[in-house]
Formats: sequence, structure tokens, C-alpha cells
Amino acid sequence: MKAVIFDMDGVLIDSEPLWKIAEIEGFGKVGINLTQTDCEETVGLRIDEVVRLWHKKAAWNNKTLDEVGDDIVDILIREIYAQGKALPGVYESLELFKNAGYKIALATSSYQRIIHAVVEKLKLDRYFDEVHSAEFETFGKPHPAVFLTTASKLAIHPTECLVIEDSFNGVLAGKAARMKVVAVPEKSHQYDQRLIIADKILPSLQEINLEELHSLWR
Repeated sequence: MKAVIFDMDGVLIDSEPLWKIAEIEGFGKVGINLTQTDCEETVGLRIDEVVRLWHKKAAWNNKTLDEVGDDIVDILIREIYAQGKALPGVYESLELFKNAGYKIALATSSYQRIIHAVVEKLKLDRYFDEVHSAEFETFGKPHPAVFLTTASKLAIHPTECLVIEDSFNGVLAGKAARMKVVAVPEKSHQYDQRLIIADKILPSLQEINLEELHSLWR
């Protein structure tokens, strides 16, 4: 293990409830009334992919897809600054990896301006050697591109990277990148049996143990 790559939503920040607020309010503007369960089905996907998915199911014609996506992102950023907070163990785990000399990166499906809001709100900028958004990839998660590009930016081989993810789409992307993956399920995903494909499942970042992580390569 030479590098640790953190997902953002549901791993660093308790943003899943905020995403639900943003999607329900944003899609409501074009007449689509989503439930929280509807929102859970698309966790881990880029917002443009989420918008396209719902447009296929229930087309609207009063706004473009980009306008709907921008609305949702604007609402999300509003909520991040209003009530965003770090999940348990975030600062402790980042300090642990930093002090142990590992390279640390952030790789997320969220857009760059959302990353900026989260990093600023939680004061995380000093921890990351690289930050990368799937916004700049042809495909978002579960495609591994965002993780592969991040490893390349770190100049670390993918097989020497550990990914920390909260959702099945993210875990699948990490495994497809040939990285070791620790799943720390966000509460709406903690009973997702598909997470068994992760190399390790932990209840929170507070349970991070370096010796246990090293053993994943043995």
C-alpha cells in the first residue's frame, strides 16, 4: 500500500441526505416527485447521469438537462455550506495516513465545484496530494476511470492503492481498477449485500487500522 484514495460523498461528508434534498427539490421544479428511496437508487453516479436516467423515465421539456443538473448542484452546495459536517473518524484517519507517509487523494463522482465546497467547508485541503472528479472522465463510476486517473496523477500503480468507498457503484469501480477496497457503507447502504465484493467492510472510519489494511496485500 503506497496511496489511499478517498471517495467524498458518504465517506468524508454526510452528504447523502443533502443530495436527497437537492434532487427532490431540483427534479420537483420540472414536475418529477422523487422519494428518498428513488434517490438511493442512483448513489455514486454523476449528476448528469442521474438527470439523464430520470429524463428517460419521465421526460420534461421546460428545462434542459444541463439546467436541471445545475439547479441540483446549486441546491446541494447551498446545503453543504448550511449544514455539511464531517463523518466520524474523517480527521483521525486522514491524520493517520498522512503521518504514516502515504500519499492521499480524493476521487469522486461529484463535480469540481462541489468538491471545492466540501473541502472548504470541512477544511480538508491540507490533506490531499491530488483531487480528481469524474466530471472530467468520459464515464463515471462504476467505471474505474476516476480511480485510474487519480493513481496516474499520484504516480502510484493501481495495485498499490487503497480505495475507501461507501456505495456499491464506488466499490465496483475500485475493484475494476484493481485496487484494494474498504467499504464504509453510508447508512442507507449498510445492508447492501453486494458490498461483499469489497476487500474489507468497516462500520466507520474510526475503525481504520493500518496493520489490518497492510494484511490485505499478504
